[in-house]
Amino acid sequence: MSSDPVRTVGDVGEHELIALFTAQNDSAPADGVIVGPGDDAAVLVGSGPVVVSTDALVDGQHFRLDWSTPRQVGAKAVVANAADVMSMGARVTGFVVSLTCPDRTPTTTLVGVRDGMREAAARYGAQVVGGDLTAGDQLVIAVTAIGAMDDRAPVRLSTPVAGDVLAVSGPLGGSAAGLALLLAGVDGFSDLVAAHCVPRPNLQLALAAAESGVHAMTDISDGLSSELRTMARMSGLSLRVDPAAIPVPPDLAAAAAELGVDPVRWAVAGGEDHELLAAFAPGELPTGWTAIGSVHAAESGPSVVVSGLDVSDLDSGWRTF
Repeated sequence: MSSDPVRTVGDVGEHELIALFTAQNDSAPADGVIVGPGDDAAVLVGSGPVVVSTDALVDGQHFRLDWSTPRQVGAKAVVANAADVMSMGARVTGFVVSLTCPDRTPTTTLVGVRDGMREAAARYGAQVVGGDLTAGDQLVIAVTAIGAMDDRAPVRLSTPVAGDVLAVSGPLGGSAAGLALLLAGVDGFSDLVAAHCVPRPNLQLALAAAESGVHAMTDISDGLSSELRTMARMSGLSLRVDPAAIPVPPDLAAAAAELGVDPVRWAVAGGEDHELLAAFAPGELPTGWTAIGSVHAAESGPSVVVSGLDVSDLDSGWRTF
């Protein structure tokens, strides 16, 4: 066993930390980056509209380092922001990170966060191009994602059309199930725990959807029921969903039985899957998408109907406050 003391960020100081974060990545630079990390600002190539989204992950609220590795936390921070940009039909071009941490934080923690962010960014053909480091009471990772629309029009969440098919890009409920399992201390469901600690949504389906003429699209960060309510409110239309049609991870039912809960609640109301919800014209559902419901003209009664669930069951999902 090594007797070397663990070096903290307070030990090494700001300049060495910046050097750790701006050190050259082994992978090839992403297309469209003229100036990456290390200078006063990043410079990206782009033409036409630019898409920008930002989100923050806070230790103890969005992740726990006794549940997730630093690499997983870094990847999750990038995925959450990539989902927002790509759901607009954009191509991600870069990520900027503002990181706050206590001076007692081990440097290995920040290196792990850095590596996770780099790996996740590379999956979307982008890279981390800059950021900021500052001291604070807890670890906070704030990521800003930048994207390019190229020659595509932005895909709004407010523009479904009556008669459209509602569809999702992948299985739902895995992250909520993973969190419940971690809270209960139940072992044996590694895929569901991984879905919470480091989600891997099929965001590549977003560009194909945009190019196929999708009418509306959003990422499922706060839970399907929450995103449905937002889409219904913004569009003024009514949405109907068949919960039996929602794709779920293979182990979801077994995990629900272990914890004595209804797996449909995880699929409908659970958050942080970061898959996509979209509305397509009938007969135009692209490969990889699963139809779960339909769009209708405004009706009296609830604007969102999930068959078999009481309206009160929809009043859940992720909440910041």
